[in-house]
Amino acid sequence: MSDFEHDPVMVDEITDIFDAVPSGTVVDATLGGGGHSYALLSRRPDIDILGIDQDSDAIDAALARLTDFADRVRVSRRRFDELDEALAEHGVSEISGVLFDLGVSSPQLDRPERGFSYRHDGPVDMRMNDDQQWSGGDVVNGYDRNELARVISTLGDERFAGRIADAIVMARPIESTVQLAEIVTAAIPAAARRTGGHPAKRTFQAIRIEVNSELDVLPDALDRAVAATVPGGRVAVLSYHSGEDRIAKQRFAIAAGACDCPHDLPCVCGAIQTVRVVRGIPKRASSAEQERNRRSTSALLRVVEKTEPMPKGDR
Repeated sequence: MSDFEHDPVMVDEITDIFDAVPSGTVVDATLGGGGHSYALLSRRPDIDILGIDQDSDAIDAALARLTDFADRVRVSRRRFDELDEALAEHGVSEISGVLFDLGVSSPQLDRPERGFSYRHDGPVDMRMNDDQQWSGGDVVNGYDRNELARVISTLGDERFAGRIADAIVMARPIESTVQLAEIVTAAIPAAARRTGGHPAKRTFQAIRIEVNSELDVLPDALDRAVAATVPGGRVAVLSYHSGEDRIAKQRFAIAAGACDCPHDLPCVCGAIQTVRVVRGIPKRASSAEQERNRRSTSALLRVVEKTEPMPKGDR
């Protein structure tokens, strides 16, 4: 499906990062249209890719795009926190690295019938996995006012969450994305609408994250990725939301052996270092890429490299 193809974010930086990993299997935990996988397979003839995605359209598109590397590509239709199950499905016991490119892809936004976009009219859907019963419509039309305000505030960083929740409840039933976008926009004070992009952006982001439990499953997914990676392998995360980045930072800090014990005394909390933070890499897309690809403007990259387990006192 050529309409699922999109410009992968920070693809040059990602390929540079995975240049250093051992030969073997690299997991593309958010396969999407296969853009990052294509670049990695082109650069490293000694690796193969296990792609994970819960979106069947994405998998079809990725397989079409990666035809030239068919003998080095396997896929698993799953959510990325099912990493262990995906590895077992394909008989993979250890991996050389994992890439997470979080959030929603440009093709998903561009398809009105998927309901992710405030710019295109469609059903209020927002499901990454279309086999899932729970959708954006259930959140918008089913949550009570306080729960709706909590979701919009905590998952969308929206300061007018209460006003927006009141407006949504008053306008129910809400059937389309354009209707929802208009309601959200009208609820935000006129002065605030003129800055920060589309007024409905944060609310749509919050509903999408809630529908797909994106922040709930991320900590376990990152822990599983670190555990499955061999020493010298790397785990990279591209995040687009403060909550995603906060979770990546926290889980990587724990894996790096973070503890509160005084540095001049033996560690009593049992902290074990299993990764090191990779330094000297770009954290954000270049200005040229941000001008070319609007999805890259909010991207933030974090990378760790797996090490042999090391207690704090031995470092």
